[in-house]
Amino acid sequence: MTTNEITRAPQGRGPRMNLSQHAPEIYKAMVRLDAAASKGVDTVLAELVKIRASQLNHCAFCLDMHTKDARAAGEREDRIYLLSAWEEATGYFTEKERAALALTEAVTVLTDGFVPDAVYERAAEHFDETELAHLIGLILTINAWNRIAVTTRSVPGAYQPGQYKGGLV
Repeated sequence: MTTNEITRAPQGRGPRMNLSQHAPEIYKAMVRLDAAASKGVDTVLAELVKIRASQLNHCAFCLDMHTKDARAAGEREDRIYLLSAWEEATGYFTEKERAALALTEAVTVLTDGFVPDAVYERAAEHFDETELAHLIGLILTINAWNRIAVTTRSVPGAYQPGQYKGGLV
């Protein structure tokens, strides 16, 4: 059974606040951090990392934004669809991408309280120290954006690629 009906958020479940309006210094600092962390990271890889962290954090706003940005950067639909099962999607992601995704998961879901040495070492095999530092910064930044968007209940759907240079509305 299929439907074309879009389910709307229950009353009172819309956006709670606009962080950029009420805390512009924090918002601007996040935008600067985002820009600094993204330097030197391949655009498509950065979007894959942002999508995967956003999946793990259940951030609908960021999922909407970064899947659109990934498509605009040339990412294929099948890879976006398979990202939540990247470990089982043999042949779809390079070893470098897989190492970045493993690190993304380890940093995002700190269930053991630390990032395992094997995960870090795997990433270090594919990224030099500067690239790895930026990748870690990128993962930290998307996790912070996810937490901001989920907490403020940023609403997905209206974003268009290139609309924001880092950040949320």
